Amino acid sequence: MRSGARARFGSHGRRQAARIRCGATAMSQLLEQLIQALRVLPGVGPKSAQRMAYHVLERERDRGQRLAEVLAAAIARIGHCRRCRDFSESELCAICTSSGREANQLCVVESPADRTAIEQATSYRGLYFVLQGRLSPLDGIGPRELGLDALAERLAEGEVQELIIATNSTLEGEATAHYLGQLARRHRVRPSRLAQGLPLGGELEYVDRSTLSHAFGSRVEIGESDHAQD
Repeated sequence: MRSGARARFGSHGRRQAARIRCGATAMSQLLEQLIQALRVLPGVGPKSAQRMAYHVLERERDRGQRLAEVLAAAIARIGHCRRCRDFSESELCAICTSSGREANQLCVVESPADRTAIEQATSYRGLYFVLQGRLSPLDGIGPRELGLDALAERLAEGEVQELIIATNSTLEGEATAHYLGQLARRHRVRPSRLAQGLPLGGELEYVDRSTLSHAFGSRVEIGESDHAQD
């Protein structure tokens, strides 16, 4: 009796699995390719990619076509600036060719997104060098992959007086910052690092231990100009 029940249950399970497989293979092959292609985007898994594909096909075909055209054009035409390695459609980007930038300051960032963040949040008017990554020997990313030979040549020109190191506060970012600092000193260029520590308006009891430890160890002397005036 029990063996018969198990046999019926097993047969039912096999039929259900077969129906699922049939449903999966019934999807358009081109639709499957679209879903897989969308998964190249960061943070997009199978379900999210499927929702995106269905949304475009059901409601946004015109905009989807426009997206495809712009994406194809961007991939074909956007390369890297010969001078700073940022994304650019021309040999030199707009910042590198601008006469309004200060050539004696050079800010090194990990990515074009970091460069954009600094441009939007600060009044910095110097130039940039975009690493397009950070040192990571385990991933096969060394100085050559980051274009540091080109950076060394730029420092050797003698025009840069300060190298502003704006890499992230990760293990790889700190290692990259250390390497950049040594590179700058070899070319008699003053290296500087972005200040790190307590957030503006933050309360100590809510700051994580790593940040608080770094801020405490990097404390600076308060000058007379830092005191509030009556």
